[in-house]
Amino acid sequence: MKQHQDKPSIELYDTTLRDGAQAEDIAFSVEDKLRIVQKLDELGIPYIEGGWPGANPKDGEFFREVRKLTLKHAQIAAFGATRKAKYRVREDPSLQALLEAHTPVITIFGKSWDLHVTAALGISLKKNLDLIGDSVAYLKSKRRMVVYDAEHFFDGYKANPEYALDTLARAEAAGADRIALCDTNGGAMPWEMREIIAAVAARVHTPLGIHAHNDGEVAVANSLIAVEQGIVQVQGTVNGFGERCGNANLCSLIANLCLKLGRPVLTDAQLRHLTETARFVSEIANLPAHKRQPYVGESAFAHKGGVHVHAVRKKAETYEHVSPELVGNRRRILVSDASGKGNLLEKAAEYGIDLDVSDPRLQGILTTLKELEGQGYQFEGAEGSFELLMRKALGTHRRFFDLIGFRVIVEKRREGEESLCEATIMVRVGQEIEHTASVGAGPVNALDHALRKALEGFYPQLKDVRLLDYKVRVLAAQEGTASRVRVLIESGDHDSKWGTVGVSTNIIEASWQALVDSIEYRLSRRGITRR
Repeated sequence: MKQHQDKPSIELYDTTLRDGAQAEDIAFSVEDKLRIVQKLDELGIPYIEGGWPGANPKDGEFFREVRKLTLKHAQIAAFGATRKAKYRVREDPSLQALLEAHTPVITIFGKSWDLHVTAALGISLKKNLDLIGDSVAYLKSKRRMVVYDAEHFFDGYKANPEYALDTLARAEAAGADRIALCDTNGGAMPWEMREIIAAVAARVHTPLGIHAHNDGEVAVANSLIAVEQGIVQVQGTVNGFGERCGNANLCSLIANLCLKLGRPVLTDAQLRHLTETARFVSEIANLPAHKRQPYVGESAFAHKGGVHVHAVRKKAETYEHVSPELVGNRRRILVSDASGKGNLLEKAAEYGIDLDVSDPRLQGILTTLKELEGQGYQFEGAEGSFELLMRKALGTHRRFFDLIGFRVIVEKRREGEESLCEATIMVRVGQEIEHTASVGAGPVNALDHALRKALEGFYPQLKDVRLLDYKVRVLAAQEGTASRVRVLIESGDHDSKWGTVGVSTNIIEASWQALVDSIEYRLSRRGITRR
């Protein structure tokens, strides 16, 4: 990928943890957000907006915890608003919360549309300019990088171009490091984008950014046009998650910038992890990955029609605009199982497993994987289960215990009281049998406690393992309460985390599968021996 000559480098600014979290059906936990930060950092994203400190306890906890992470590429940004009119700038609680998040980057939004100033804020246009200038200058005095998000800028410009430009000029005069032009309602069209950004560039000299929503289905197109017009910062979310119709899809933007515009925002090696990252975030969000998403969707390079398949097998370019491997995806011939071995070999190397393309066991692993995927298993976000699957297929996995049986009892004694949950379990470790019971906050929690209680005497290291997250997804809702479900569990100890998965029509059975994988993965990775 060659970068255009005499073009400024482009900064990627991810807002998944704030804008994406505002999407319907998404509710990230603190652990979810921290895992996503680490994944985006691995991908090579330079700026990650973490949320709005002070807006809720969860975001406050996130900013405390994220400081404990060692990040290689990313800087964390805290998001907030300009000061409120009733406060002096040094007394505004929102600005103080931003500073107390201790992030190197602070992003604040202000009003650019006169309608919002007079109707929503109920203040004068001049007062709004003072809020913008005071807030940016105050944050800059605290030695932070400040990004000013000009909210509703394109609507504001169309309504009152001079005032919209005045708001940018005030942020620039106060020392903003970046000024992001926001299409907050997502209604701007590409031809409007080109014309308005040209007008802004003639007046404002601070490096510009673009923050596009997708209500008109052109957020990615608008962002690319903004890049061609000279902006330097592109904001978006993984998979386009966001309020209403979502935000500009950062996955599509990254691929198009690298492969179409010659603007290498990631290295070739980083770009190959794009599909993996997209699916990881979907899984953590507990949403099904969008199969037909460009570049990273499962169907993006899938071929079914006879004419297509015949041509692609001769020369892939006949029906593929880029090579799927460039973005970490794979070609799928839907009438054949001849694809996918390359991905398995790459994973084998990652896990330290000696396997090559001529090994007859490789096809067996691929067949098993496809069968499990057909049953509803998904291994993005469940790396522990996938490694165990490979090792079991190769005969290199050691069994640490065998289940003899378990029973889970849920009892509700009277209306209005919490139900009582108890699990009894019997396992064999070597020649010894352990029979124990435990209670829990729910049936899965009780089963988890009972299993650990039975095994910790044999494997004391399991005392360090904690269940960090638990998600359930219904895979085929047409069957109602008899539907198949997928359970995703995240576990961790003092220095690492791993995901495991289980699938069944019985939620307890699916949870058991994921729990067992979690413990076996921990034991197999650490070379643990019994007491």
